[in-house]
Amino acid sequence: MSSGRTDRYRLNRGGNRRLNRALYFAALTQASHDPRARAYLARKQAEGKTRREALRCLKRRLSDVVYKALLAGPKPLPQPDESPDAATA
Repeated sequence: MSSGRTDRYRLNRGGNRRLNRALYFAALTQASHDPRARAYLARKQAEGKTRREALRCLKRRLSDVVYKALLAGPKPLPQPDESPDAATA
């Protein structure tokens, strides 16, 4: 649907709804607490996007970060020092 000179397209609402909800809450949290996310949203809104569209862009960036972390696999946990003196210190 469109209104005026702005063209809007219906986005696919399918997919993993639980993951989408988690990304939405992560984006909201970042938008309210992280200065980098606030700057990103302000930049997107300055481009002419609505707050909802800017938040959707932030969700996409977050999903890219999560996907790269999944591809990288788990990081090994640091091994505790095995010397007996470390346990008493």
